[in-house]
Amino acid sequence: MNAAVSNLMISMGAMQVARRLPTDDPQVVMYLRAGYVGAQLLSLAVYYYVTIQIRKKNDLKVIKYVSPKSPMNPDAKDELVTTTVRDYDLAETSKAMRGLFTGIAFMAFLHLYMGYIPPLLVQSITTLKAVLESNEAKLHIWGKKPEGDLARPFKSAPGLMEQLTGAGGSPQTDAASIKAAEKAGGKSD
Repeated sequence: MNAAVSNLMISMGAMQVARRLPTDDPQVVMYLRAGYVGAQLLSLAVYYYVTIQIRKKNDLKVIKYVSPKSPMNPDAKDELVTTTVRDYDLAETSKAMRGLFTGIAFMAFLHLYMGYIPPLLVQSITTLKAVLESNEAKLHIWGKKPEGDLARPFKSAPGLMEQLTGAGGSPQTDAASIKAAEKAGGKSD
């Protein structure tokens, strides 16, 4: 099943369950908070384990790709990135952990400041699902081969700006793009 569809179905189901919970009971709220904190700690533990596995494998195979320019800056040019699989995977895991912390901050705002309780249950489930279905987890926990969608650099789904402007959001790995970026002088390590 498509990940977006399954996330939507899980979110809708969890919202229905959360709506039926007696959220005026402090005991229920405490259990929801504990479940949310536990899910976030488990997610951090999974990313930490993935980081340990990446460092243990120490894959120093060099990969080159052309990082797409930002749609927010039309004057920017594509940049050639030369890195190792290890460094790429560590950077992707670090990026995912920053996203996790952003979600925690947003949830703290929603729950502590705005007083919303049902998102605690939804975020507990969807965050853990997203972590376990991430590309890094598929490679380093579930042992899948880096082929197809899991080939590095990972292809990213187009965001709203990429869809509106038609700009490509995924890195380019073809030889012509790499050669053109090298010629333009957009090298990075």
